Amino acid sequence: MAERDIIMMKQKELKQLHVIHKVLEGSLTRRPAAEVVSLSERQIRRIVKLIRAEGDKGIQHRSRGKESNSRLPKKLVAKVVQLY
Repeated sequence: MAERDIIMMKQKELKQLHVIHKVLEGSLTRRPAAEVVSLSERQIRRIVKLIRAEGDKGIQHRSRGKESNSRLPKKLVAKVVQLY
């Protein structure tokens, strides 16, 4: 049995993925798919392209798991806590 990665997704992403798989199968066209997941046809086209290229992981937001650019440095936070 081949090993598979576990992909953590939000409920919204799971719904989108299910609809996109139907588009890829050909049982649903882009316009109705866009209405079901409340996105534009262009966004559906973009997501289909990502899923074809990256697999199911392509549905996830790119910044998931990354630190915020506006996050304060840990040294500064530690210093503030120490002073407090």
